[in-house]
Amino acid sequence: MEAQNLLSGFFPNYKIPLTRTSKKPFSSSLPSNPSFHSLLQSHNCVSFKTHHSPCYKGSLKKIFFCVNASENAVLEEKDYKRPQVVKRKKLAVFVSGGGSNFKSIHDACFEGLVHGDIVVLVTNKPDCGGAEYAKNKEIPVVLFPRTKDATDGLSPGDLVAALRSLEVDFILLAGYLKLIPAELIRAYPQSILNIHPSLLPAFGGKGYYGMKVHKAVIASGARYSGPTIHFVDEHYDTGRILAQRVVPVLANDTAEELAARVLHEEHQLYVEVTAALCEERLIWREDGVPLIQNRENPNEYS
Repeated sequence: MEAQNLLSGFFPNYKIPLTRTSKKPFSSSLPSNPSFHSLLQSHNCVSFKTHHSPCYKGSLKKIFFCVNASENAVLEEKDYKRPQVVKRKKLAVFVSGGGSNFKSIHDACFEGLVHGDIVVLVTNKPDCGGAEYAKNKEIPVVLFPRTKDATDGLSPGDLVAALRSLEVDFILLAGYLKLIPAELIRAYPQSILNIHPSLLPAFGGKGYYGMKVHKAVIASGARYSGPTIHFVDEHYDTGRILAQRVVPVLANDTAEELAARVLHEEHQLYVEVTAALCEERLIWREDGVPLIQNRENPNEYS
């Protein structure tokens, strides 16, 4: 308001906008009157900032910035990243059981916390809780893989074709117990995530799933456990780790009690990672380690 009053004396028709929209960057064209420079020489209080929506990315554009100065006021021309819309992502989720993580991600998409939509559910158990939930939400359900008992299941090649026809961007495994075929991994490089209920690489690999993981953690005497989200390769639980969350193992924990606390963290962590994925905030370090860019501070990573 002080800056507004000061400027009104020199430019009666000029006003500093006091509000910003949530979808476009705030910017203001500056008056070219020489008196404006004199004003800044005596008042070090005028600045102009921009706001970025999390679903926008930048492209470079030249604009003028007002720079505060106690002696000489200057107008500097700088490269400015003008937000551009990030395409809403299409997600495929794979489940074999109740699908609680699937439900959490679906709810987050519906509530606007994730800039994406689940367009198909893939399962090896058509009667599982996750499949029933998908049907109730009118999400298409695909059976995979094809077996002697599930002759209407898709082959790996047919599954890839189906996902491509739906324009799927990312695949999220949420309690899917089958090994992902090489054809799918080649078709979706660095685009398939899995969540595991331990701090990998500990207590991972073939045979480590569900309650077996938590029993093994307690039996080992480990003091900490927690969920891990990692990229999927052609083996169980060996892909690059993207995110983890630590859960303490209490002295008198049962496997069921530990599982409940880990699952609570899974629901939050998978939503956060999926949001970052859909907002294109994943960065690959030179050594191949994936990092998540902080939404509020793009210079920070986790």
